[in-house]
Amino acid sequence: MEKLLTKTILILSAGLEAIPIIQKAKSMGCYVVVLDGYESAPGIKYADDLIISSTFDVAGSVEKAKNYSQNKRTLDGVMSAGHDAPHTVAHIAHALALPGVPVATAEMAVDKVAMKDKFAKDGVAIPWYSSVDDFQHLQQLVKQHGLPLVIKPVDGRGARGVLRLSDQVDLEWAYNYSVSQSGRGQVMVERFLSGPQISTESMVINGQTLTPGFSDRNYELMDKFAPFIIENGGDLPSFLSQDLQSRVKQTVHQAAMSLGVTMGVVKGDVVVNEGVPHIIEITTRLSGGYFCSHEIPLNTGVDFVGCVIKSALGEKVLEEELTPKYQKSVCQRYMFPEKGVVKNITGVDLIKHRNEVELCEMRVEIGEKLAELDNHTKRTGVIIVMGSDRQNAQNNAVSAINSIKIDLV
Repeated sequence: MEKLLTKTILILSAGLEAIPIIQKAKSMGCYVVVLDGYESAPGIKYADDLIISSTFDVAGSVEKAKNYSQNKRTLDGVMSAGHDAPHTVAHIAHALALPGVPVATAEMAVDKVAMKDKFAKDGVAIPWYSSVDDFQHLQQLVKQHGLPLVIKPVDGRGARGVLRLSDQVDLEWAYNYSVSQSGRGQVMVERFLSGPQISTESMVINGQTLTPGFSDRNYELMDKFAPFIIENGGDLPSFLSQDLQSRVKQTVHQAAMSLGVTMGVVKGDVVVNEGVPHIIEITTRLSGGYFCSHEIPLNTGVDFVGCVIKSALGEKVLEEELTPKYQKSVCQRYMFPEKGVVKNITGVDLIKHRNEVELCEMRVEIGEKLAELDNHTKRTGVIIVMGSDRQNAQNNAVSAINSIKIDLV
């Protein structure tokens, strides 16, 4: 990826998963400014400058970005990194006349009901859904449509408040819990569709949606953590046929066009039910979980993050830059220890030296108290490994995780 020596980019979030994005922008010659609400955020030390502001304070972040660009250093682009604030990015881009998706598009990306309403209007395949007014309304919806359903915050992220409703789940508890995880106090339900779930990562260039990122999501632990819906990584390349993969990509394109994305990144969550791809949701930002920064380039040879940085800075991205060069086997898995206080962690250093291990990251420390796992932010570590084929990569991931011991008291 060529150097962009005169460019200054603003990256929202300096969390752990933003670090490789910040590092990539630096390697491309960019001057990197990060915006984060925490002065102790781990990615700050990799950046050139810092704006302190909550990424979810849209008005405050816009004002501080404008002030920085006018009085300190002109900003040439803005993006978010592994962080669910595409609306804040869009508002900043609009205020500073920078490249980005329309504000209305980004606002729909953080309002799941508004998004589904638009998809329904435009004929995009989605599960049945409804907003939920109150607990009595939820009871009516369950009576009318049956189970299983999924309840989740309209403005949720990181699987917070996402529950699979079944006969074994107390509906009133589920409603109250999901509402408590919504900043707006608003929730929705949708039909739980069985079938393979897929994570996609695309870029839209001049109305064309290119999707080098295509991962089979792993929900093998869904019953264990029920009613919480917890993903345990993913596998690349997909086991789906090329024809079905093409149909998934076409559905993602249709969803992107429905929301009005004409350029930039689109992250998709898709379920294939009875051979038909359905959009669970999409958003206009880079994914978390190191999908964009690690798994896509390892799997395909595509420098996806570099392309997104170029796009955010108004630089031209060519179709061939987003065309997979190969399909290598990659497996990502997470760690899920029991509740307790961390007494000791062993095996991590040895794992990091294995040739097949591309990432081994612990997210807990000695002395930390681990609570019940109810969303993705509480997973305690992540492994990304390579393999000669799908099964070998999965075996390598299991071997690596089993070699790490977390002692609790």
